[in-house]
Amino acid sequence: MIDKLEFLLALARERHFGRAAEACNVTQPTLSAGLKQLEGTLGVLLVTRGARFQALTPEGERVLDWAKRIVGDARVMRQEVRALKQGRLVGHLRIAAIPTALAMVSALTTPYRARHPDIRFTIRSATSIEVLTALDNLEIDAGISYLDNEPIGRMRAIPLYREQYRLLIAADSPFGSRTEVTWAEVGRIPLCLLTPDMQNRRIINRLLCDAGMLEPAPTLESNSVIVLFSHVRTGQWASVMPAILAETLGLGGAVRAIPIVQPAVTHTIGLLVPNRDPMTPATAALVAEAQRLTPLLDTELAAGR
Repeated sequence: MIDKLEFLLALARERHFGRAAEACNVTQPTLSAGLKQLEGTLGVLLVTRGARFQALTPEGERVLDWAKRIVGDARVMRQEVRALKQGRLVGHLRIAAIPTALAMVSALTTPYRARHPDIRFTIRSATSIEVLTALDNLEIDAGISYLDNEPIGRMRAIPLYREQYRLLIAADSPFGSRTEVTWAEVGRIPLCLLTPDMQNRRIINRLLCDAGMLEPAPTLESNSVIVLFSHVRTGQWASVMPAILAETLGLGGAVRAIPIVQPAVTHTIGLLVPNRDPMTPATAALVAEAQRLTPLLDTELAAGR
């Protein structure tokens, strides 16, 4: 039964029989047969079929909700039994983080691995919406994203730090000697920013609009903070980035990170995990690591690091 529910999860996520079969490492006939067996067991039609996948039926959508719970619980059980059998945590943690938080993920994974060396990690970049969707679809075990700018639904949230904003600009620019700038001043500088699908960009747009800029129009957009940072380092571009990201990347003498005030806005970034009790031992250990890390990160930011 569990493997058939996994098929349904994959089909709902991929919306394509071939891609769903590939995600489950089975052939398409095997996946289709498994879904038909599940329909036979439950006595309802789950998938509207044609030449290709069309949609889940209303009954299929309801079974999908149950499938997420059952498959999630089965994974918890398997990992807990494995940990009990081997006397240590063994497995794979999949984490998705918004681009502006990627630079701090090592602050979680490095001490985690020191305590649990048999865990391996996959870290991927994602928008805040993609983080929540991937968590809901059981594609990842944890996410790092905004806690106060998106509806986090049934997720458990552990605050990590408060995102503060800095203008990154060449040290020899007219603003290079300033100790702070206003959002209104930032709005008059040609900027390179993240793409509009990123929550960080939407926050910056709102702040610039509130400061009197009718429609923010950056001279360069990218979904990569590395691309933005590399352009700022040329001395010909400026950007707005979170303080923790600017600090982690390291600026050098040619670039300055200047606090942006009026208003001095903050947003909370945190760890998101499925609100399941019990949670997998590996995820529970990640939550414990986050709880140890939070006071340290906030202290460092308060000190202006």
